[in-house]
Amino acid sequence: MSTRRRVGIAGAIVGTASAGVAAAALAKRYAVGRIRLRPDLEASEPFGELRGRPAIVKTSDGVELYAEVDGPEDAALTVVFCHGYTLNLDSWHYQRRDLRHTHRLVFWDQRCHGRSTRTPAEDCTIDRLGADLAEVLKTLVPGPCVLVGHSMGGMTVMALADAHPELFGDKVRGVALISTSAGKLAEITLGLPALISKAVHWAAAPAVSMLGRRAALIDKGRQAGNDVSFLALRFLGFGDPSSISPTVVDFAESMIRSTPTDVIADFYPALMSHDKLSALGVLDKVPTEIIVGASDWLTPPDHSRAISAGLPSARLTVIDGASHLVPLENPETVNETLTELIKRAEDTGGGSAGAGREAV
Repeated sequence: MSTRRRVGIAGAIVGTASAGVAAAALAKRYAVGRIRLRPDLEASEPFGELRGRPAIVKTSDGVELYAEVDGPEDAALTVVFCHGYTLNLDSWHYQRRDLRHTHRLVFWDQRCHGRSTRTPAEDCTIDRLGADLAEVLKTLVPGPCVLVGHSMGGMTVMALADAHPELFGDKVRGVALISTSAGKLAEITLGLPALISKAVHWAAAPAVSMLGRRAALIDKGRQAGNDVSFLALRFLGFGDPSSISPTVVDFAESMIRSTPTDVIADFYPALMSHDKLSALGVLDKVPTEIIVGASDWLTPPDHSRAISAGLPSARLTVIDGASHLVPLENPETVNETLTELIKRAEDTGGGSAGAGREAV
């Protein structure tokens, strides 16, 4: 089948799906208004306003990575946060808020995201992100550290382990992998029947490529939030839409909307081809926590269980009622787990501690 015809069919599938979503959102516009009128305990939360000490990390290929250092400089251990696909360092809002007074924290925008500079599509790879993380550690982390990665950020940590296993056990004393995967993302079903799921995956790559070529036009239409994006993210990103704060949904949607369409297109192939199962043994040198929402459609719990199977001493926490954006949806459990991990990393000096377990 010709590429032109394939793209045409892909566009038709995506267009039909988009029309259906738009029609459904229009029919339920009144419901969105009702959602926003409900009592919202997070309405006054200063999302995107917490700031640290700014820093720039210049990579070997000339990209300037924006970072912020927060918390006491004299802390014995640093916690480094790697955000997910289409997000930025502000996605760690609750973790920064609750840990900044007692721990030294480093947050950074992965290349092409947030305030970091752009790079050609050929440099939008998971291995390159792992190399970026190595340079962040060299520049901003003078002593031992714990690495925390969400979604694509977890893949970044795995890429670092693959390329620099010598860092784990000495420099890197602990790891948290949140809502992520070691590979085979192209096989996820998104909760769809098998045939429909295969059709979606077949259409996705050319459709995303097509969107990337029309990025400037599409971005103009993404500048303002709308009911369709609000409802879609509320449904896909969070496990219990009825309980999630509309303010949190709006905050997450604004980060995604700020990520240019061509960046989304450039990184998509890297996510689908990601395979770091062979690197998991490196992480077994240090205390490792694996966290996933039980209702995560984007990196399903089976992917976290596969990581856990490759890390006999890791501890797996499956959070009921949570989905992919679990650091924003269930920060209490995430932060409790991180606090315990940091303590284990400090106490063990990097050695792997205890047998693995699964908590729900």
